[in-house]
Amino acid sequence: MKKTIKIQENVQLAPFTTLKIGGDARYFIRAENEEHVIKAVEFADKNGLKLFVLGGGSNVLISDEGFDGLVLQIGISSKFQVPCFELKSVLNSKHGTRNSKLIRVGAGEDWDDFVACCVEHDLAGVECLSGIPGFVGGTPVQNVGAYGQEVAETIVKVRCFDRMSRKIVTLSNTDCGFTYRTSIFNSTHRDRFIVLSATFALRQNGEAKIVYKDLLDNFGGGQPSLGEVRDAVLKIRRAKSMVIDADDPNSKSAGSFFKNPILEIEKLKEIRAVFEYVPYFNFGEKIKIPAAWLIENAGFHKGFATNNVGISSNHTLALINRGDATAAEMIVLKESIQKTVAAKFGIDLQPEPVFVGF
Repeated sequence: MKKTIKIQENVQLAPFTTLKIGGDARYFIRAENEEHVIKAVEFADKNGLKLFVLGGGSNVLISDEGFDGLVLQIGISSKFQVPCFELKSVLNSKHGTRNSKLIRVGAGEDWDDFVACCVEHDLAGVECLSGIPGFVGGTPVQNVGAYGQEVAETIVKVRCFDRMSRKIVTLSNTDCGFTYRTSIFNSTHRDRFIVLSATFALRQNGEAKIVYKDLLDNFGGGQPSLGEVRDAVLKIRRAKSMVIDADDPNSKSAGSFFKNPILEIEKLKEIRAVFEYVPYFNFGEKIKIPAAWLIENAGFHKGFATNNVGISSNHTLALINRGDATAAEMIVLKESIQKTVAAKFGIDLQPEPVFVGF
């Protein structure tokens, strides 16, 4: 028997986010299935309401005034017990044809639960993404990545509700337009598609991806198991307070608040004229400088605090709620960091979280 849709009013949004900041939603619906999503969109349209789609709340900053419209939380689950899925040959434009396990996962599933299940069943492709908070539905939107791995490498297709055509559609990996921390879902087609599920192609008994320096150093050039990589990633993330832990005063954050800027090589030369050492990574014909290095060298150190907000004592990129912070306080800190970095380096830092109700 299908659950009926429940429309709530004046629901506090802060508890649904990892920052624990934000006012109330005028209306709130948790969609347990695809039919609920369609009915929620119809309700918003019929009543002339703005619509915001919420997942696990790990990458959002909600205003103190809340959201004067409908907040739709996607709670679509799935049974992803891996042995039940058929082994198929998948054509992947990046890696050629290979045997992969195709796994379709509901947008409302906890991401790390999914990763843990894959690692347990020796399916390679998402092991470096262990410990990332949030729901599966948010991963294609942000092209979630960490420690040298991105979901763009394994997502085959994404099932969505298209608010323009009012139909459920399936988008291929290419259709999603994945680039660094970007997809059509958060750029060219923002607010058009609501992710319902994603299908991943994972390599049965495949080797773990070890390209990130911290992991290379940890394993000394050896080839660890998927479980060993997951354990190492979780250990690294915990040391940086990047795993949600109620006992960790640094954990009320939205993860990395700023993207690592992608720059022309000339900009690197310009900065090197002032700083003897500048860390960077090659990014095609451009380079990527760690935003954390820029922030630290602009004078914002780990543990920096002002009023009820600050910077994590374990991770420069994480802006944290130190207690009863407001969204207004977080915005002031964000803008102060951006202005100082821009003045010192001529680089505009771009935030990662989605800003809601501003």
